[in-house]
Amino acid sequence: MSEIEFVQLLFKNQGIIGKVCSIYCNQQEDYEDLFQEITYHAWKGYAKFRGDAKFSTWLYRIALNTAISSFRKRKPAVDLVSVLPDQIADQSTEISDRKQQLLWAIKQLNEAERAIIALYLEEMSYQEIAEVIGISENNVGVKINRIKTKLQKILGHGNG
Repeated sequence: MSEIEFVQLLFKNQGIIGKVCSIYCNQQEDYEDLFQEITYHAWKGYAKFRGDAKFSTWLYRIALNTAISSFRKRKPAVDLVSVLPDQIADQSTEISDRKQQLLWAIKQLNEAERAIIALYLEEMSYQEIAEVIGISENNVGVKINRIKTKLQKILGHGNG
């Protein structure tokens, strides 16, 4: 596959990288750094992309692995931001408070939970999530239910 094909596929799927960056970054500078790092890792790994999975599935795996590994390296101080990053706000000036609260709550999850819920919110099937994350389809269902319960508690809607 050529460099031109890669650039076209990356451009078409750049929203995937943006969503992952939004979930893992609170600051614009961190967002841009992670976006660039994911793009670099995708380019570096593109020669090994065989097309067994959809490009978007492959890119999600690269993006999530890069974000998680970057997050582990930095060990940033917890920065509870009550507003959305500029990238998401720019996409729609009328983002509801519920979406802001949900993004805030997602940022309270651990990195593996964030990865799973990000894919779930992209309306990926359990099978697709399992492929990206590398766990069984049944395990995806169990984890999603646990994550939903945890998010409800974080948002103050839990029964406990």
